[in-house]
Amino acid sequence: MSGLGDRLAELHLPDHRGKWVAVVVAVLLCAVFAGIGVGFGVTALGATGLVDRVAATVPPHPPVVVHPVLRPVPDDGPAPSPTGVGAVLDPLVAAGGLGTLSGEVLDPATGTVLWRQDPTTALMPGSTAKLLTASAALLTLDHQARLRTTVLAGAEPGTVVLVGGGDPTLSAAPSGTATGYPGAARLDDLVAQVRAHGPVRRVLVDVSRYVGDAFAPGWFPADVAGGYIAPIEPIMLDGGREDPNQEVSPRSAKPATAAAAELARRLGADPDIVTVGYAPPGAAVLGAVSSPPVQDLVATALTESDNVLAEALAREVARATGAQPSFSEASQAVLTVLRGHGFDVSGAAMVDGSGLSVDDAVPATLLTELLGAAAAPDRSNADQQRTVALRPLLVGLPVAGGSGTLADRYHGPTAGGRGWVRAKTGTLTGVNSLAGTVLDAEGRMLVFALLSNGPNPASVRPRLDALAAGLRSCGCH
Repeated sequence: MSGLGDRLAELHLPDHRGKWVAVVVAVLLCAVFAGIGVGFGVTALGATGLVDRVAATVPPHPPVVVHPVLRPVPDDGPAPSPTGVGAVLDPLVAAGGLGTLSGEVLDPATGTVLWRQDPTTALMPGSTAKLLTASAALLTLDHQARLRTTVLAGAEPGTVVLVGGGDPTLSAAPSGTATGYPGAARLDDLVAQVRAHGPVRRVLVDVSRYVGDAFAPGWFPADVAGGYIAPIEPIMLDGGREDPNQEVSPRSAKPATAAAAELARRLGADPDIVTVGYAPPGAAVLGAVSSPPVQDLVATALTESDNVLAEALAREVARATGAQPSFSEASQAVLTVLRGHGFDVSGAAMVDGSGLSVDDAVPATLLTELLGAAAAPDRSNADQQRTVALRPLLVGLPVAGGSGTLADRYHGPTAGGRGWVRAKTGTLTGVNSLAGTVLDAEGRMLVFALLSNGPNPASVRPRLDALAAGLRSCGCH
């Protein structure tokens, strides 16, 4: 990330009681700000020989201390109308360039649909499909649960078994260095635990947590080398990335074996003889590390649009509901969970959990239903439980001009949406989508979903951004 000293975003989301709040987040480089006054003094006076006297008589400015605050947004602000929203959005859509568009705008406080454009037409969603997987995970799994990677004693002396527990965030990066996944467990911690039990000569890897193919229908093999996906196995390092320090890095074609081979190297065993294997019943646990909580995994999957992490979450949904942890059953388990919680999934067809497949199809109405439930004020007991479970969706949405996949967007004509639009993005060849929340000019939170199929995403993206920014610019009465 760059330009942190200039980045100021005002973010808006409802609190857990359903009242609207505005979260003002200031990301500042305190050291830079603390040194501004002294730095200017040296620049201006250094040539006159007065630096020492200035330094002695003018105390340095105290460091800037940032205090993020919650500011209540009035919940009785004027409600937008379909006519007002249409007056803003219809001319932008009529200008063309959006291809086939499925879109909807919803007022989550009342459930009123404010605007729609073929909202029930199912289109390829790209990564906005992660909202389905994330919602199912939050509705099914304990938000504080963690995925556990273990090493068990093998049947033969000197043999250990690395058991995949579904955590793709386990990192090969050394302690003290950044990883691509906040709070990820470290392989070195696992190594230290195993070493304490004696020397290791051979490492096996147990991948039985998942079943079926490791590659989904509608995925392209070139995406592995391109850094967008890895074959889905229950153990891998840094999402299968060859370089854990790079978000987009070539991925391993055999991530589980690669992880076991790296464990072997660090334990002083032969990495070339790593094979799939299993520990005997009742085998001793020689080491264990855990992922960040599910709630954090969901936020990371949404903010960074991480395909591998989304697929792992889909499989955990399958396991929790008694389905097979395969592509076909995991994607159906996601839809089954959503249907069971009252969402209309009749128009959706999913073959993976990430939206990377060109065989996926989702209508805008489903996306606004999910986001509307997450952003809704509390009404009834059932709604309250569903809404509380889905609140973390809002935390994971990238911030326009500030974070994740929206960090470099909303400049120029759409700059008015910076910090006010929070949305999940989706991009494939001929696919561009945006689904999230925005606070309008009079303090009303709106939910929107926009899916475009056909044109080049590079030309569609600014048009979708303009639609969301337009919602920010008006009261839309």
